[in-house]
Amino acid sequence: MKPTNHVLMVRPAIFCANSQTVSTNFFQQALPFDKDEALVRAQSEFDQLVAVLRKHGVCVSVYQDSPMPETPDALFPNNWFVSLPQQHAILFPMMAPNRRAERTKAVMAHLEQEGHHTKKITDYAAFEQQGVFLEGTGSMVMDIPNKIAYCAISPRSNKRLFEQFCAEFGFTPVSFHAYQSIDNKRMLIYHTNVLMALGPEFVVVCLDAIDNTAERLFLEDTLHASGKTIIDITAAQVHQFVGNMLALTADDGSPLMAMSSQAYNALTAPQLKQLRRYAQPVHSPIPTIETLGGGGVRCMMAELY
Repeated sequence: MKPTNHVLMVRPAIFCANSQTVSTNFFQQALPFDKDEALVRAQSEFDQLVAVLRKHGVCVSVYQDSPMPETPDALFPNNWFVSLPQQHAILFPMMAPNRRAERTKAVMAHLEQEGHHTKKITDYAAFEQQGVFLEGTGSMVMDIPNKIAYCAISPRSNKRLFEQFCAEFGFTPVSFHAYQSIDNKRMLIYHTNVLMALGPEFVVVCLDAIDNTAERLFLEDTLHASGKTIIDITAAQVHQFVGNMLALTADDGSPLMAMSSQAYNALTAPQLKQLRRYAQPVHSPIPTIETLGGGGVRCMMAELY
């Protein structure tokens, strides 16, 4: 099974640093301009990325968000919405209250109008009332053909709910704890997809982020057993969003790997050579989105099957 050729992207109507997520997302940083300029820059970066993806043969469904309610992270739809084969959609519980407003029937209706029909919806949103969160394919990196799901446990990625999801959808769960150094302290990385990206035959991953030796070795063993070549990246590269990539398929069937220009430029020559054996890198600059939003290109796309 090849990666999808079709993604959902949400064009922002508001964009700024989300004060409700900054306590767990250490990738968010301030920039010296106001919300209006931030939105103009983010929309320009968004439009350019959409154009690049379409140029390379990816089908992109764009939903234009509305300014009310205020949802500064709406351009990261993969956290609340996941599509699986057999026209199954899953809605996920979000930690930040203002991110819960991103779950809207209007997005689902938009997809229906574009011909992406959903036969079944599974809704985990009620877990928010218990303080339990699992933020879609931010929290989980899913190997759909091999039915394996990977999850870096954090306040936004609950182990119990992760294992429940895997049991209900037939995935083998592989969980671990991943860290980044902040002010000389080891702090949990908020989402798995900033340190790990899967392709059909390879994986881009920062093994050094996993401090527990047993967890790290089990992850490596599982990846090797599933036929993946490991492209190991550094902690510094994680902060340049090298781990935040998405494998896609062009309309002619050729493999692609979408990433930001920052991530592309941070790859070493040997890493890039290794990656090109499996997929064509496709990149576009999104510096405002990465800096204020603390998420990269992969975060901006929800796969559609």
